[in-house]
This record gives sequence, structure tokens and C-alpha cells, in this order.
Amino acid sequence: MGSYVYAYPRPMVTVDAVVFCGDGADRRVAFIQRRNEPFAGCWALPGGFVNMDESLETAAARELAEETGLCNVPLRQLYTFGDPGRDPRGRTISVAYMGTLPEAMPLQAADDAKEAAWFPVTAAPSLAFDHARILETALQTVEE
Repeated sequence: MGSYVYAYPRPMVTVDAVVFCGDGADRRVAFIQRRNEPFAGCWALPGGFVNMDESLETAAARELAEETGLCNVPLRQLYTFGDPGRDPRGRTISVAYMGTLPEAMPLQAADDAKEAAWFPVTAAPSLAFDHARILETALQTVEE
């Protein structure tokens, strides 16, 4: 792949996955506990940086599988989040994806996730980055 130099800064691109199981009062969402900074030890949605040679959809599925062990979850694009300052590492745009499972599947933390767990949507922990906003957007969509 070639090297490119531009006279202006470029943002980084990430993906985040909101995966629900159950419905109504029993609805839960999958979170990971971050192993690394920024926000080491905090809970977050599964996600990470998009590789240069993969699509956004592939990146979302890969990050979900790497951090939770969940594979073959049907994901659909939810929304793009790009507020400046949303990531302390620099200007980052995240494309969020959403999926729903009929019931909770076992989660297995790996890669840069220290732990993975299902939480009731009504009892979500304090979240890293702007993931509370992403979760809120997903909840509005799933409840429509």
C-alpha cells in the first residue's frame, strides 16, 4: 500500500457494536471491560479501529468476535458518531452497528477486553468514550 501525505489532518475511524438480547424489561446489552488505556478498567461497547484492508461491516464483526467471542451476529449500521473530543487519542469517527440475539450467548473476553458481560439495559455501568450516547441511540431505535 502506498504512502500518502496531505496538508490537513485526517481522523481515525473506529466501529462499535451494540448487541442486545431479550426484549422489554428483560433486554440486556453486551459490554466489555477495557484492558488498555484510554479508560482501562472501564466498561465499553465492543469495538476498535478499522483496518486499512477491511470494510466497516467486517471490522464491526471482527471486533465483536475478538472481544466477546460472539460470531455470526447479524449487524446493521446504526449511526455515525463524530463529535470532536469523543476519544482522547485524537480525532476519531465511529460507525456504530447494532444487532439483536433472541437470548444471551456465553461471552468470552479476549484481545484487549479484560472481561465481557451482559448487563440489563436499565442497569448499564458508567461507560467509556461516548458509549452511553451510542447505547441511548440504539435503545431509541430498538424500541421504535
